[in-house]
Amino acid sequence: MFFANSEAKPVDMLPGVVRRTLGIGEKVLLCEITLQKGAVVPVHSHAHEQVGYIVQGIQRLVIGGEERILRAGDSYVIESGLPHEAEVLEDSVAIDVFSPVREDYR
Repeated sequence: MFFANSEAKPVDMLPGVVRRTLGIGEKVLLCEITLQKGAVVPVHSHAHEQVGYIVQGIQRLVIGGEERILRAGDSYVIESGLPHEAEVLEDSVAIDVFSPVREDYR
């Protein structure tokens, strides 16, 4: 199965945060997240394990109370149920993989 980014529907998640679901398998889902400088993803958690990679930009991530500044090339893992949040310090693009599939991201 193949997916084209140009065919992925942009979804406004929060002010300055846009998601495109790029691929859905039986057990995983792949997203591209575009974030504008100054955007904030408030603290939240979900039942899905999340693995991400910063393609471009700079973000401040807090995962389970641990804070880091992540830049292009850095990655992260967020365990199921672990609270996390982000502040976008420079226009950014991130790739996130969720398992199991997030039905709300289809």
